[in-house]
Amino acid sequence: MTQLTGQPVYILPEGAQRTLGKDAQRINILVARAVATAIKTTLGPKGMDKMLVDSIGDITITNDGATILEEMSIEHPIGKMLVEVAKTQDAETGDGTTTAVVIAGELLKKAEGLLDQDVHPTMIVRGYKSAEQKAQEILQEIAQPISIDDKEKLINVCTTTMASKGSIGHQKDHLSKIIVNAIIKVAEKRDGKAIVDKDYIKVEKKEGGMVTDSQLIEGIVVDKERVHSGMPQRVENARIALIDVALEIKDTETDAEIRITSPDQMQAFLEQEEKMLKDMVDKIVESKATVMFCQKGIDDMAQHYLAKAGVFAVRRVKKSDLDKLAKATGAKIVSSLKDLSDSDLGKAQTVEERKVSGEAMTFVEGCTNPKAVTVLIRGGTQHVIDEAERAVEDGIGSTTSALELGKIVSGGGAVEIEIAEQLRTFARQEGGRAQLGIEAFADALEIIPRTLAESAGMDSIDSIVELRNQHAKGNRNHGINVMAAKVEDMSAQNVIEAMKVKKQAISSAAEAAEMILKIDDIIATKASGGGMPPGGMPPDMGGMGM
Repeated sequence: MTQLTGQPVYILPEGAQRTLGKDAQRINILVARAVATAIKTTLGPKGMDKMLVDSIGDITITNDGATILEEMSIEHPIGKMLVEVAKTQDAETGDGTTTAVVIAGELLKKAEGLLDQDVHPTMIVRGYKSAEQKAQEILQEIAQPISIDDKEKLINVCTTTMASKGSIGHQKDHLSKIIVNAIIKVAEKRDGKAIVDKDYIKVEKKEGGMVTDSQLIEGIVVDKERVHSGMPQRVENARIALIDVALEIKDTETDAEIRITSPDQMQAFLEQEEKMLKDMVDKIVESKATVMFCQKGIDDMAQHYLAKAGVFAVRRVKKSDLDKLAKATGAKIVSSLKDLSDSDLGKAQTVEERKVSGEAMTFVEGCTNPKAVTVLIRGGTQHVIDEAERAVEDGIGSTTSALELGKIVSGGGAVEIEIAEQLRTFARQEGGRAQLGIEAFADALEIIPRTLAESAGMDSIDSIVELRNQHAKGNRNHGINVMAAKVEDMSAQNVIEAMKVKKQAISSAAEAAEMILKIDDIIATKASGGGMPPGGMPPDMGGMGM
């Protein structure tokens, strides 16, 4: 509302909510801090789990930051921004989601202190931008190289990531070896650099057994069974055809009418259909294929002919699985049976239908130099295998991220403390009001080692002081050893992380904090449906309090 010649002029619709200036900033910071606080306790190997119950009563037990924030169904727009930070971190690196959100929340908390001292938001943002750029330079400087040949280091990166998964953390060594072996199998060298496509590592889970029963299949596991009981259950030295056309009689695309006036004509019509199906099967048999995976349907009559010919056939295989089978076996996906030839077939030592937890699955194993593999996860309950799957996905993400940039850094908060120490020196050189923003950024980064110390039952203040002293002496790899509850050299403890994870977390957190700080006016035209609720805060903050 504004006033013109004494008359009120309304520019917003009735019922619109508007929050201005410092009130808007305070609300935004409060919401972001509440979201960060909600997942802060999940950080690190001694982090706690969260139980999330959705609207239909489904339960999720996890300490994965991205999963928690997604399941919480946060309504507030600022809260949604932090959920996006976690999603981006997860998609880009597969790890560090909690770190990114916690740093973003702490950056806003430190900014609130500066706002109370009447430092303008643009000066804080300027300081944060300078600090973020300098932090990335420091990261590059302190990072150590890693390559596909450093198998032990890769296992350590994977183990560090999986150590924070509480319910399956004690099986991290077993799973880490599986993941690293899978990555080495699918890695392709280009220009002297290892390129890993995560899509070619299939993660399949089946309830039953223990997490230690999980295994790496050097080939592909398809969650389907053979289409006919008369087909062989196991095929040795398999020659595999991948078909993405239906082995069925197609309906005509245009409206057509067939007039049958006698039983002979009916018999001839059926025989013709049967002949067409037999011709399709003959094409497959002529190519000398002994196993066939079809993306579409297989007619009952075609199943009969395939079984008679001793061909192991699976139908309605997902397109993604067909692509992985092509990569693993060397087969070509054929769209026309007329073009199917011996050169299109892939090879595998065995193709077998096995029962896993009472369900039939097809195992394609013994592929020569497979460039697609399967990690089969087992676990006692659905909640355990779901968390194991999240851990495996994170492990794959962080290990491939380490190879992508070819750089690793020490874990346990060592990186954050080192960057903070160097940023304080940088702030003194910069001078001016932007210096305050750089110092606040440095202080905010220390939330990671501080939280790790708290989760290990250590005194957080004493731990930070000791870490600062060690880093001042040049011991840049010193961090919080959560398992031993003391400050020590984390590289010596084999606690290492992918540099890309830290790079992305700092970058995403800084960008989100900068964007939130520059908001000084919130206009919501609706009080519901995802808009800003009255007073700028949703009821109970979705169950979270400060």
